[in-house]
Amino acid sequence: MRLDGLGILVKDMDTMIRFYRDVLGFEIKEAEGTENVYLVKDGTLFLLYGRKDFEKMTGHRYDYVKGLNGHFEIALYVDTFEQVDMEFQKAVEQGAVPVMEPTTEPWGQRTCYIADPEGNLIEIGSWNKPYETKDL
Repeated sequence: MRLDGLGILVKDMDTMIRFYRDVLGFEIKEAEGTENVYLVKDGTLFLLYGRKDFEKMTGHRYDYVKGLNGHFEIALYVDTFEQVDMEFQKAVEQGAVPVMEPTTEPWGQRTCYIADPEGNLIEIGSWNKPYETKDL
């Protein structure tokens, strides 16, 4: 099997589309107003499922955490430490919830955390080298 993408179940589809598209730069792949919205970021499929629509499709009722949640994170990479600081500030100015200010960790990564409008954690981090060489 290959990872094709990931999805999150959202309460307010319009708000979440605007956040991921306008604040974080995800490309929307279809018209707004559909039950399931496909976005792409750097070749990775990112799906937004309306909670009620997903429950109807699967025939199950789910529990949802309110507020900031720690079930998973979405990790975004930038090439430099300076970009971590700039992207954090830009995202917060555009409505992201600040969770952790940019910090250089003992293991050498500069990282920070924001949350989307429904409390999902998003990391913005860097090893201060281009993405293509970060794992070398």
